[in-house]
Amino acid sequence: MPDSRTPRMPAGLSRRQILKAGLATAVTVPMLGPRLSFGMQANETLNLAAVGVGGKGWSDLMPSSEGDNVRVIGLCDVDSNNLGRAAQQFANAATYADYRVMLDEIGSDIDALLVSTPDHMHGPIAIAAMQLGIHVHVQKPLAHNIAELRTMMQLAESNNLVTQMGTQIHSDAAYRTGSAMIREGVIGKISEAHLWVSKSWGGPPEGRPDRTDPVPDHLDWANWLGVAPARPFVNGLYHPGNWRGWKDFGSGTLGDMGCHIFDPVFSSIDLGTPTSVISRGPQHHEETFALDSDISYQFAGTRYTTENLFFRWTDGNRGSRPDHTKAQLPEGVNLPGAGMFLVGEEGVMVLPHWAMPTFYKDGEQLDIPVESRGSNNHYTEFTDACRGVGETSTPFSYSGRVTEAVLVGTVAGRFKDRQLAWDSENMAFDHAPATAAVHREYAPGREPHGLAGRNAQN
Repeated sequence: MPDSRTPRMPAGLSRRQILKAGLATAVTVPMLGPRLSFGMQANETLNLAAVGVGGKGWSDLMPSSEGDNVRVIGLCDVDSNNLGRAAQQFANAATYADYRVMLDEIGSDIDALLVSTPDHMHGPIAIAAMQLGIHVHVQKPLAHNIAELRTMMQLAESNNLVTQMGTQIHSDAAYRTGSAMIREGVIGKISEAHLWVSKSWGGPPEGRPDRTDPVPDHLDWANWLGVAPARPFVNGLYHPGNWRGWKDFGSGTLGDMGCHIFDPVFSSIDLGTPTSVISRGPQHHEETFALDSDISYQFAGTRYTTENLFFRWTDGNRGSRPDHTKAQLPEGVNLPGAGMFLVGEEGVMVLPHWAMPTFYKDGEQLDIPVESRGSNNHYTEFTDACRGVGETSTPFSYSGRVTEAVLVGTVAGRFKDRQLAWDSENMAFDHAPATAAVHREYAPGREPHGLAGRNAQN
């Protein structure tokens, strides 16, 4: 942590100069305008690196690399198959299996970093980079637990960093249009929000099998585990795409889809953090998430809502579903497979996942013109902002609140039918076992440095 005796660097030095002086985390960088990149000029080249370059990582890297004045200088992946493919595309980039080695060797040259790994590594990688003054684009959910999330939010503010959460639908015309229309008051003040998705990410209820399989030659299993406690590799159970249902690595269906579908509610009515939460769905298993969720929150009201807002999330196909009657749909009209609806004083807005909004009241569709607000490029918005051009639309100051609500819900799923009050300022529930889940168990020597609330877990 910064030493108060460390002298501050003079204003005007570039981020790279600060890093070369070895003082990146020991200075307060002066504010240079909204999310401005430590004095970087728009015509300067942005040195971009990525951790996780397969699957979603690949689809994050490619459009980000196409931003103005962007040069990819570092690639990192624990799977050499993924890394090899990316290296063919970016032949001049240095390649690594361990993000720590990459940051040690070329961190002083990296301006911005993409983090597109399984959930459990989002926070540790981003925190390490942000402590070096590197701007970060992090896939959703931003972190695996609230302590990591709070640390990321604090670093973004204290180091004046450009940040973006990887929820590209936020920049899509449908979500932008629905959010704008709610803010314009087309259905009046909002009293209820209902959100859902019909998919499920859950792990086996019995947990891991008593079995060990050979680790494939192309996989660095120790670095895939990263901060998580050690366990044997089992073929097809974790890597590459089955980790979401495991508590050690993922955040269940809520963690996967919540940050997407919560987003237009937060952006349209300026929600803060929840004040309480209760899970009425199946209780999570010891090692894995249940296949269905039914989570209800209470939020303090805003100028766009009634005094208090009721907010309900459901996922899966076997359990609870959104209350169709509250959507006030005409006969024969069904809710989409994923999306949300807001209940207002003057009607209901239904916003499907990836489709334009429609409006209803008392069983009739309302004749409300829907004018598209257009789409933005979520990826180049980030790289441009890192060069001092414009701002990001999901900085951690905003997307951290969305992620916090999601993570509060994943904690509630461990305590079926128990109403939990949430004290966001102190990162504490009114139930000690729930507060313990604000943190996680780390592999020895892998705990992120400077973790928020670290003493609270001891």
